[in-house]
Amino acid sequence: MSSLNKGVSKAEVSLKWDPSPFGEPDHDLDVVAATYTSDDPTGEPAYLVHFGSRSPDGTITLNRDSKTGQGFGTDEDMTLELDRLGSQYVRVVVGVVIQQRDGERRFGDIASPEIRVLEGYNELAEYDFADVAAATAATVAEFVRADSGAWSFRTAVRGFDTDPQSFGRVMGSA
Repeated sequence: MSSLNKGVSKAEVSLKWDPSPFGEPDHDLDVVAATYTSDDPTGEPAYLVHFGSRSPDGTITLNRDSKTGQGFGTDEDMTLELDRLGSQYVRVVVGVVIQQRDGERRFGDIASPEIRVLEGYNELAEYDFADVAAATAATVAEFVRADSGAWSFRTAVRGFDTDPQSFGRVMGSA
C-alpha cells in the first residue's frame, strides 16, 4: 500500500432499542452484515453474518444478540475486522432487520432504535431510523475496498419493506 491513508481497519456496530411495552410481544431487531466479492459487488452476497452466525474466517462476528431490547447499553454488537478480510472481498454492507414473528412491525413502531458505527473511539455514524420509519429493514453502512486495499466507510441508509430472509438477498443491490 503506497498511500498514507490506511482506511478503516476495524469497525464496531452497536444497535439498541427500548423494550416493547408491558404485555405486548417483544421487539426483536437484528444487525446483519453482507459481504460481496469483486466478481459480484452488488449481486448476491458471498455470505451473511447475523444472529447465530459469524463469517467463515472469523473476521465479522456478532458479539451480542438481544431478542427483547432489555438491558443496559447496547442490545446487539458486531465487530468487523476489515483489514483481515480476504482480498476477494471488496464490499461489506451492514443493515438492520426487524423479526416479524408476532405481526408486522416497522421502525416507526419500535421505541428509540439507534445504531452507531465506530472505529476505535471515532464515531463514523449514528442513526435513529426516523427517515425509514415505514420500513421493516434498512441498510445503514457500507464499507468499500479501494484498489490500494484500504477500506472506506460511507453512510448508506436505505429502507426496505421485506422479510428477514429476503433482506439478505437484496440489501446490497445497487
